[in-house]
Formats: sequence, C-alpha cells, structure tokens
Amino acid sequence: MILELCKRDTEVLEQILSILKNHPEIEKFEIDEEPMVSLPGLEIFPSRRKIFRDRQEIQLTTKEYRILLLLAANKGRVLTYAQIYEQVWGDFTTGNENNTIGFHICNLREKLYRANPDAPFYIRSVREVGYCLDVDEP
Repeated sequence: MILELCKRDTEVLEQILSILKNHPEIEKFEIDEEPMVSLPGLEIFPSRRKIFRDRQEIQLTTKEYRILLLLAANKGRVLTYAQIYEQVWGDFTTGNENNTIGFHICNLREKLYRANPDAPFYIRSVREVGYCLDVDEP
C-alpha cells in the first residue's frame, strides 16, 4: 500500500501509525520530499510529477512536463533546441527536432496560460536558437 499524505492529513497519519505499531511485520518506508520548483503563481513538485496553479492541478503530457521542468530549472537562460531535445528525449539531435519541440511548447503555453492568463512568467522563443523561461520578479 502506498499513501500520499499532505500536512493537513496529520491526524489521519497518526491514526494509521498507531494501527501499524500493533503489526511489527509491516515495514514502513518514507520518501523524503523533493523540493518544489516555484514560479510566480505556479508550483512544480518533481517528486510527484505534479503542477499546480492556485491549488488546481494542470494536466501535462510527459514531454510537456519535462520541458517545463527543464526550462524552470534554467529560468532566464536560453536553451537551444538541441539541449532541450537531448535532455527531454534522451537522444542526440538529427536536425529535425525544432518542429517537435515547437509543437510541445505550443501545447504547454496553451495549458499554462489558460490556467493563468496573467502569468508573470512566459516561455520566450529565441528565433532559430531555442526557448527561454522568463520570470517577472515582483
């Protein structure tokens, strides 16, 4: 059984742990929470592969998620098409990846900005080079 609990579930966790104490044959493993990647108005939880805007989850495909995480980890830096492709797809580029990456960026923008049309961050295209995630710091 795998449980994912939040801080607000403290009482439930205590009840579960008290029951488990009576069963020493059951092993308990805890996974340390990976730090959250934060953008203004957006929270990315890499350990759970989840993205939230105002506590509402935004559904992304695996490639969209990996692209966003890569751009967020390198916010303010321009990443080339080759860098994005090699990191997200785990393969070497052959020169035809720009359209593939552009397709996923387009879908990613649609989902992110639909959830937050006034987002203080944006994915900027750098013509014939790649993409950059820019953040307007308050």
